[in-house]
Parts: sequence; structure tokens; C-alpha cells
Amino acid sequence: MTNPFDQQEAIAGVKKIIAVGSGKGGVGKSTLSANIALALKNKGLKVGLIDADLYGPSQARLFGALHQKAEIGENEKINPVRRYGIDLMSMAFFIDEKEAVVWRGPMLFKAMDQFFRDVNWGEKDVIVIDLPPGTGDIALTMAQKIPISQAIVVSTPQGLSIADAKKAWDMFLKIGIPVSCFVENMSEIQLEGMKEPVSLFPQGGVEELVKTLEVPYHFKMPFSPELALGAEAGVPMMSSLNPTGKLAERFNEIADVIQSLK
Repeated sequence: MTNPFDQQEAIAGVKKIIAVGSGKGGVGKSTLSANIALALKNKGLKVGLIDADLYGPSQARLFGALHQKAEIGENEKINPVRRYGIDLMSMAFFIDEKEAVVWRGPMLFKAMDQFFRDVNWGEKDVIVIDLPPGTGDIALTMAQKIPISQAIVVSTPQGLSIADAKKAWDMFLKIGIPVSCFVENMSEIQLEGMKEPVSLFPQGGVEELVKTLEVPYHFKMPFSPELALGAEAGVPMMSSLNPTGKLAERFNEIADVIQSLK
């Protein structure tokens, strides 16, 4: 019987591929993917970002590139859209944001394959892939098509999110992709006039899961109005020349982990 993972073929010129996934939507995965990519760029790496959520792409909005369209280069390949030093590829560069993508599996798989093979990525130290939520066909197809180095799973401390994050971990395990980091997003918020931060959800569930699964790294990201406002404005927080604060520290720590991975 043919092993489907024998179809894997590296993206020419790309050294490392990192997948960012979550079991459910609404946990901030795309916003984190954007800022992780920028943190890597700030460390001097050449970085690309693929928005693999073909039904609900977010990266064009996050990077303030909603009205940009991908163009064909001289070699008949697609030129990625460049924003804040990151080369981006998203379905949003081919269709209007308000237009629904009503495609069956084969068309989705062809589009994803084009994002890998028919884009002028050039030399890249890292490509970050912002996966769609859940454990569906796109993630499985990518694992069959390209060698993904590591995965990052994003969850909030909410019980429902943690249960679905475990499913995402199971999916990566079954398709042979090691999970290097669990990111616990919106773990707490610092309210004005209060000495201690306030937890938005019951605490401890992610710590217990990470310990059980023996995931090497666990990062807790506080809820930040700055991060949310930057996402709405199309100016990601880590795109500034010298981002500071607790969140910036966390993004830089995640970037350090990614740099250290083989």
C-alpha cells in the first residue's frame, strides 16, 4: 500500500515550515500567526506566511492588505504580497472579501498546492502556515504534500477550547508532525486600577494538558487591547520598529523556540 506521505516535496528555497493550528475558531490563532511571523522577521529571518483558511482568510485584513491583488511574475508564478517585510499568500488576494468560497475538496487541494508550488517564495528561512480551525482535509493534505517541521497549537483557557485543542494535537500526532508549543491565548487581562491581572476563564486546564501531553513549551498570552486594535487596523503589534511589553516578550520567546528547532 502506498504511503500518502511519500508524496511530500519540499518548497524550493524554504528551510523550515511551521504550522499554527487550533481545534476551534475564535481563539486568536490568525492574529498570533501574524505576530509570530513578524517576530521571526524582526530577528533577521526571511519569512513567508500562508493563510491556509481558504473559506475564511484573515491575514489580508490583519496586514492591511485587503485591496491588494496577487500578480503573476515573469516566470508565470504568483508573486506574494509583501507587507511589513513578510511575503503573504492568501485566498483574499484573488477574491473579494465579501465573496464566499464555495468549493469542494479537489478545488481546495489544488489551490493549496498552488500556494506551495506556484508562488515565487524565493529564499525563506521560515514559512508560517495559518491553518483553518479544526482537523479537516486541508491540514491532512498539507501534511501529505510538504514536510512541516513543527506545529504550534493555540487555545484559550476555556474548557471547550482546551478539549478541541487536544483534538488538534491528536491530528498532528497522527500525521507525524511534532507539536513544539501550546499557546494559551487570552489567559488574563490587566484592568486599570487593579494590582493583579484578572483571569478571563478558569485556570489550570492548559497546564494540565501540556503536562499530560509532554509538550515542550507552554506560553501564556494575556488579553491585550493593543493587540486587538492592531489587528483591526491592519497594523500588527509586532510590525512596529521596537515592540515592547509582556506580549512582545512572549512573541520573541516563541520566535526563539522556532529558530532553535531543526
